This record gives sequence, structure tokens and C-alpha cells, in this order.
Amino acid sequence: MVPRRLQSLVHERLSHLPAVALLGPRQIGKTTLAHAIAEGRPSVYLDLESPLDREKLSDPIFYLSGHEDDLVILDEVQRMPDLFAILRGLIDQGRRRGKKSGRFLLLGSASVDLLRQSESLAGRIAYIELSPLDIREVPARRHSDLWVRGGFPESFLADSESRSLVWRQDFIRTYLERDIPQLGPRIPATTLHRFWTMLAHTQGGLFNAAHLARGLAVDGKTVARYLDLLADLMLVRRLQPFQANFGKRLVKSPKVYVRDSGIVHALLNIGDREALLGHPVSGTSWEGFVIENLIAAAPSRTAPLFYRTAAGAEVDLLLEIPKHGLWAIDIKRGLSARPEKGFFLACEDLKPKRRFLVNSSTERSAINADTEAIGLLELTRILADL
Repeated sequence: MVPRRLQSLVHERLSHLPAVALLGPRQIGKTTLAHAIAEGRPSVYLDLESPLDREKLSDPIFYLSGHEDDLVILDEVQRMPDLFAILRGLIDQGRRRGKKSGRFLLLGSASVDLLRQSESLAGRIAYIELSPLDIREVPARRHSDLWVRGGFPESFLADSESRSLVWRQDFIRTYLERDIPQLGPRIPATTLHRFWTMLAHTQGGLFNAAHLARGLAVDGKTVARYLDLLADLMLVRRLQPFQANFGKRLVKSPKVYVRDSGIVHALLNIGDREALLGHPVSGTSWEGFVIENLIAAAPSRTAPLFYRTAAGAEVDLLLEIPKHGLWAIDIKRGLSARPEKGFFLACEDLKPKRRFLVNSSTERSAINADTEAIGLLELTRILADL
């Protein structure tokens, strides 16, 4: 098991709240992390995809009341959305008897069904997103592997590039043919696979529903629904544009990224680093990889955005960080890359508190009086220390 940074945060939330929901795509490591958190304390684990465990909850109040002193782990909790109302009653009853924290750890694949239940446990639950492995969780010598293979643990830890690629391609197939239909949407697997692949080809591009709709022979509303689904499953990120009244024509469409770089490469059948470096998606794949790592490292409630004007001023990533202002980040893969003119024009508009160029180097150097070139790992550490 690769130690996960979020383990201490989940422990902390469980220490003062009755419930914590750990959300993330399937196979991201939620169950492994939950068992590590339960180690050393009385606990019970129920997999709600197992008919046997679901049968135990045929009378959920009776069963769960019998485990009031245990940490109850409910895996794939979106399979039984009616449980949320029952958990609310049990939590409130327990509070009156002094059982105020550490009662339920809910694991979910971020389905629409699960997210829709959040209001019923308001004030009683913390929601924590478990992302793929990030650059601070793996050895420095394997950072390149992390970009190529992505952060799903089974893919990253595979004993060869070919086995890693096969795992990711099987993961995509299983998600499309089994997991998504279980969540409710009736979308042909082949159509959704084409859509997902089109997003990988246009990684980091502006969302153009009409263009994608023509390629899939569907309408724009259907394409938007597909994007909503993949975003709700934490497989795709919509990076929203920065909006302000500068008297300039600003881009209003979001940029869309397949969140895990390894999934991008599997969708495009890119098997290793050499093939990736020669592929047109290499630059935007690196950009998405950097963005995911920086967002994961940033303080809670940080708003990630981008900035682009019709005249060409652009910042790849803006971070609105509580108490630390606006940070502007340009992303280039080369070791000696420098920002282009559009970045400096955008900074004249935005006047950010700090300005960085993230490149492939591990060196940190000044580009000018306001802008630093910095490696990805170093900037994630700066953000994590805020």
C-alpha cells in the first residue's frame, strides 16, 4: 500500500464528526484506506455490492444500532441511497447519548445518487475527495512513471508498462460496461467510450458541445449530459474561466481535462514514455497532470480557474487561495521553457499576488522581478504548507 496523505485528515474529521464520506472513482484506493483507518479500533465493514452484506441491512436500524460503539464502514454506499435518512436518525439518537463522533465512514464512487443526499446529513458529515496518487505520495525517482501511468494504485504499481496499460484499458471497459449502468444512466458503452476518447484527444481544450455532438451524431444537450456524468464520477474536470469586468472579451467556456493522465494515455493507446513524448497530446497531458497535482496540494476552499481573452492573454491555472490571494501559474513541459507574451499580458490584467512558471526542471529561478520558474514538486510543497 502507498501511504495516503489524506489518512490523517480522515482521522481528524472522524474525531469530531459522526460521519465522513470518502469519495472518489472506483479502484482509487478508498477501501484500502478505510481498512487502514479502522485498524486498531472496533469496526465493521460492509460492501453494499455484496448480496450478503446488503441482506444484513434488510433492517438497517436494528443492525446498525447493534454497532453503535464501532466504526461502521459502508462501501459503495450509493447503492443504498435510502440509508442516508436512517443514518441521520441514528446519528441524532447517538448524540443524545454522548456518541458524537467516529460512527460512520462512507465510501462512494461519487455518483449523482450519492451527492444528491448531502443535504440530509448537513452538519453531521464531512466530504473528502480521494484523488489518484499525487507527486508527493510517490518516490521522486518514479515521478515520470506517475505521469505516464497515472495515479490509480494498481496501474502505478504494475510490474511493467504493458501490464499497467492493460489494467487501465480494462478499467475503462469495466467502468463503461458495468459500473456506469449500475449507477442508473442508460448510455451505450461504445458511445460513451468515443466521447471519453474525444475528450482525451482534446485534453485541456475549451468545451465545444456542438463540435463533440457532430462527432457523436447526438445533440448538444446530450453531450452536456455525458460531460456531467463523467464530472460527477470524478473522471473529468471542468476548469471554469475567471470572470471579471476588465472591459475585455473573456472566454466563457470551461476547459475540460480527463483528470488522470494514465487514463488519457490508455484512451489514446499510448503505452510508454517514449510513445508519449512523441505524441501530440504530450504537452496538454503534462498540463493536466500539473493542474491535478497543484489542486490536490492547495488549501481547502481554493478555487481553481483559468484566464483567457479573445486577444490572446492567458493563464493556464489561477488559484484563488483563501487569505493568500490570487496565484497565476503558467505550465510548460520543457526544462528551460519560459512564459509567452500572453501570460504577462494576463498578469497585467489580473495583478496576481504570486506568479509561477511550472516546468520539468527541479531548479527554482527568477524569470523577472515578479515571476519564478519552479518544479512541480516544489510548488506542491509551497501550497501544502500554506
